[in-house]
Amino acid sequence: MNNSKITQIRSERRDAAENRQRILNAAIELFEQNGVEQVSMNQIATEAKVGPGTLYRRYRSKSELCLDLIKDNVDQLFNDIETYLEQNHFDPPSRRLKGILSLFIHFRERKAQLLMGVEESSSTNSLRARMQSPLFNELHQLLLELFEEMNVSEETHYNSVFRADILLWALSRDFYSFQRDARGHSPEMILEQLCSIFILRNSQNT
Repeated sequence: MNNSKITQIRSERRDAAENRQRILNAAIELFEQNGVEQVSMNQIATEAKVGPGTLYRRYRSKSELCLDLIKDNVDQLFNDIETYLEQNHFDPPSRRLKGILSLFIHFRERKAQLLMGVEESSSTNSLRARMQSPLFNELHQLLLELFEEMNVSEETHYNSVFRADILLWALSRDFYSFQRDARGHSPEMILEQLCSIFILRNSQNT
C-alpha cells in the first residue's frame, strides 16, 4: 500500500472520529436542553453540522446513539454485577437476584434520560424492539440463570423464561416511569415490591 493511500485512510478515520464526537456532543447538549424524546435525529445532525446521511451511517436510530453515549456506563454496570456475583456466589439465588435488581434500579435512576433513549425502537418504539436490545438481552440471561437456580434450590417449577420476561417488563421505562411518576413509588419501594412478587417469602429470610 502506497503512502498516499495510507494518508487517505488515516484522514478518513480522523474525519469519522471527529464526526462521531461532534454528533455525541450535539446529542448531549440537545438532550440536556429538551429531553431525549423531544429531540429528532435531524435536529442532532443540524446541531452537529453533519449531513443526515453521515449521521445515519453511524447510527441507524436514536436508540443506537444513546447506547453509544452510555456504553461506558453500561459496561460498568455489568462489571459491577459481575463483581457482585463473584463476591456473593455463596448467597442463595434469591438474594443475588435482589442484589442485581438493586444495581439496575440505581443505574436506571442515574441514567434515566439516556436509558429511555436506548429503549426506543428505531421505527416503531415497540415493546419487542426494546426488550430485544443488547442491554436487556444480557440482563435477561442473568435473570434466567438465577430463576433456574431458584427452581432447583426451592424445588419449584416456574417457567424461568416467562418470569425473566415479566421482570424485565417491570424494569422497562413505561412500567418503571409509571410507578415512579404516577404512583409515587420510590426506587426502594419498587425494589421491595418486585422482590415480594418474584422471590418466595421463605427465600427472602434466608
